[in-house]
Amino acid sequence: GSSLLTGPEGLMAKERENLKRLKCLRRYRQRYGVEALLHRQLRERRMLATDGAAQQAHTTRSSQRCLAFVDDVRCSNQSLPMTRHCLAHICQDTNQTLFKPCQGSEEVPCNKPVPASLSEDPCCPLHLRLPPQMYVPEQVLAVPEDLEAAPTDLYLSAAELQPTENLPLEFSD
Repeated sequence: GSSLLTGPEGLMAKERENLKRLKCLRRYRQRYGVEALLHRQLRERRMLATDGAAQQAHTTRSSQRCLAFVDDVRCSNQSLPMTRHCLAHICQDTNQTLFKPCQGSEEVPCNKPVPASLSEDPCCPLHLRLPPQMYVPEQVLAVPEDLEAAPTDLYLSAAELQPTENLPLEFSD
């Protein structure tokens, strides 16, 4: 509606003030002149820098291989993120603290890397020591022969279990 009343003759002083304020607010965040030019150049430089860095990081990351040598041949596996070794050779890195070699057993030594946990001696699933069994089944006790031959007169017969006038019906089956 302000486009129809652009001239000062159709507006009162208060309305002109409000219109001026509205126009200022519409272009409040827009840059003009030298400021706009510098802002556009900065934005282009940032875009080139981030695109170039992302491109460079992607190419270097995809080409990083493990630095370990096995029988004078370099390992061909890809290294773990933020490291220079693969999972099989991560224990050769002296600065890392996330993995420890498996201790294995006396019969079968094992140097497979396992994540360092709260235990002092982390083990791979092959050498994991299970905790002792908490449930111990009950042992069956031998019943003496004299208890097996219990007298049968201790048990009531079906006729003796019938309700009588002395016993109310609600207590019977």
